Amino acid sequence: MADTQTVETEPDKKQRSVRVVLLALMITMMLAMLDNMIVGTAMPTIVGELGGLEHLSWVVTAYTLATAAATPLWGKLGDMYGRKGVFMSSIVLFLIGSALSGMAQDMGQLIGFRAVQGLGAGGLMVGVMAIIGDLIPPRERGKYQGMMAGVMALAMIGGPLVGGTITDNWGWRWSFYINLPLGVVSLGLISAVLHLPKKRAQARIDYLGAALLTVGITSIVLVTTWGGTEYAWTSARIMELIGIGVAALVGFVFWQTKAAEPVVPLHIFRSRNFTLMSVIGFITGFVMFGATLFLPLYQQSVQGASATNSGLLLLPMLGAMLVTSMVAGRITTNSGRYYVFPVVGSVLMVIGLYLLSTMDTGTSRFTSGVFMAVVGLGMGCLMQITMLVAQNSVEMKDMGVASSSTTLFRTLGSSFGVAIMGALFNHRVQDVMAERGGAMGAKVTEQSATLNAKGLEKLPATVREAYQFAVSAGTHSAFLLGSIVAVVALVAAVFVKEVPLKGAGPQKSADDAAPAPLVEV
Repeated sequence: MADTQTVETEPDKKQRSVRVVLLALMITMMLAMLDNMIVGTAMPTIVGELGGLEHLSWVVTAYTLATAAATPLWGKLGDMYGRKGVFMSSIVLFLIGSALSGMAQDMGQLIGFRAVQGLGAGGLMVGVMAIIGDLIPPRERGKYQGMMAGVMALAMIGGPLVGGTITDNWGWRWSFYINLPLGVVSLGLISAVLHLPKKRAQARIDYLGAALLTVGITSIVLVTTWGGTEYAWTSARIMELIGIGVAALVGFVFWQTKAAEPVVPLHIFRSRNFTLMSVIGFITGFVMFGATLFLPLYQQSVQGASATNSGLLLLPMLGAMLVTSMVAGRITTNSGRYYVFPVVGSVLMVIGLYLLSTMDTGTSRFTSGVFMAVVGLGMGCLMQITMLVAQNSVEMKDMGVASSSTTLFRTLGSSFGVAIMGALFNHRVQDVMAERGGAMGAKVTEQSATLNAKGLEKLPATVREAYQFAVSAGTHSAFLLGSIVAVVALVAAVFVKEVPLKGAGPQKSADDAAPAPLVEV
């Protein structure tokens, strides 16, 4: 009788323990997404205390570079040596970087410690996605998409608010220290609850491949970060970086065909679905981060919204993304069908971005909110489905590199999106201000990064109207480009082949199912 009772409660125990692990993973995911947004709000205060305004951009660039370069390495290490230990190592490294950043005494130290933090951050998102891929079969994974989308939306909305509150009340150093208690909780839960099979690879780490990939990624991110801002796009420095990046990536691809244990096994790209999801992920990153950059700028400059609650301005887009992601996940879990979501999501993204490109100085907040919601509906269909289909397209032994490659393509897409849409936006704003604002217009354009609703009120009416028109024109150009680029995602989505999701389906008996990872409470 006792045995019967134990068997009956086993599913409940397993379900409860999976929920505890997922809670720890969501906390870690929050750390990865929230950090840059909190720190961004604190940057004016940091510069005021530490000085070094000329190096300000490197505080973000060092973190971004380190994250992008480390992402594929963490995924491969997890595949080779076991997911749990590698994931916990990335959390520890991130927390060390956070503590050191909070103790920085000058801008040089802060930049170096942010790079350490970024190295750890490269393993956070990859670890979360890969462990979820190990724990939960693809067919069941859709149920948890809403949770992941919710964390993303919460980070984007709450980041600036939390960052401002922490900086005003506790000081800027706590924008880094706040990571420590959250990280310790996550480490404790993962250590106690998550038990995955340990691995020990016989092959050595592909150091040459890792070095070539790091140089290639670093060059690309620097080109997109510096191009049109620090250096002209046609300058010798940018051309050198492009040459180095292309040479390193070509060398990397060649070496991956020779390496015993390649960092990114090229055979995963033989799967049509995986390659298509990488393309869609790149475009989604391109569009999403471009949108989150220019929408608040438009609403503050043209519609007179407050900068204090800038995260709330994105609520229509992020709320729609959250709801759609939950619905898409539930339908995918119940039906096992997913082909419709990349297609519908891409269509909505193209339409939504085109609608955003039609905004002008007379567009109401309600109308722009509706346009943002359309984009959010499209992103909600794409954000988590791309990861799910990519993971479903590879063998379990490649789960880490599949997760890290998909994450890397999205990260690179965001770098290109911010750079290219930003360059187009700035060029258009400068042209329009030169036409409409005259000499005063050129001076205002130089200070445009610091202009907010209050600053605009102090400008002469003609200059203010010229600047608002210029921002509208720049927004139009940026989002029109985004809608054109999004067509590539639509074309890729049409060619997706609906392959049955692994690890689920009523036709499988318990004997046929693969053994579940060990999760205990």
